[in-house]
Amino acid sequence: MPEGLRKKSFPFTFTGTPSVKNTIEAIGIPQAEVDLVLVDGTSVNFDFLLKGGEQVSVYPVFESLDISPLVRLRPKPLRNTKFVVDVNLGKLAQKLRLLGFDTLYRNDYADEELVAISLAEKRTILTRDIGVLKHSAVKHGYWLRTDDPKKQLTEVVGRLQLQNNFRPFTRCSACNGTLAEVDKNEVRKKVPEDTFTTYNEFWKCKGCGHIYWEGTHFKKILKWIEGLK
Repeated sequence: MPEGLRKKSFPFTFTGTPSVKNTIEAIGIPQAEVDLVLVDGTSVNFDFLLKGGEQVSVYPVFESLDISPLVRLRPKPLRNTKFVVDVNLGKLAQKLRLLGFDTLYRNDYADEELVAISLAEKRTILTRDIGVLKHSAVKHGYWLRTDDPKKQLTEVVGRLQLQNNFRPFTRCSACNGTLAEVDKNEVRKKVPEDTFTTYNEFWKCKGCGHIYWEGTHFKKILKWIEGLK
């Protein structure tokens, strides 16, 4: 939705009896970003046909609010928020994993594969390609407006209201595997000697085996996470 049209009423001209889906996409809103449509105060689905003169209200995905008693578009929002991330968003994927979100990423996903994974595993698609979200099968997705990697995480966290769902340092930022604390002696030959001597707590990725510890960068990362809330 263009910035100047958000949170306000405006006229929209059309011919014939277009569906709600076709109308909102003509305005520039991917249907995958919509969780609730009201026509004259009543919730309708995407196939509802407009005749003209109706008051249409379109609302985004409510990840922090269950609106299932009202919505007729699709099953209720995904409370266990999981993502599948498009090919050009690798840095975003790593940051989401650092915050604890189950995030799949490869640099060679085809659009059809993104959609298939999203449907099969109930994952929200994150993409810079609005065309992906216009696929009729897509149920949950978000089109990132900014191409600045430093701003993309802030955009996703704010737009999907993820601030209360952070579980930092529970996933591997490299492979998305979950982390488990391990005995210090288990990592003796897997970390530098000075690291082994200095630190007593270590975590291992169940997927790739990478070892983590609260190094000198730990407080800086905590401060960065607090800044996202």
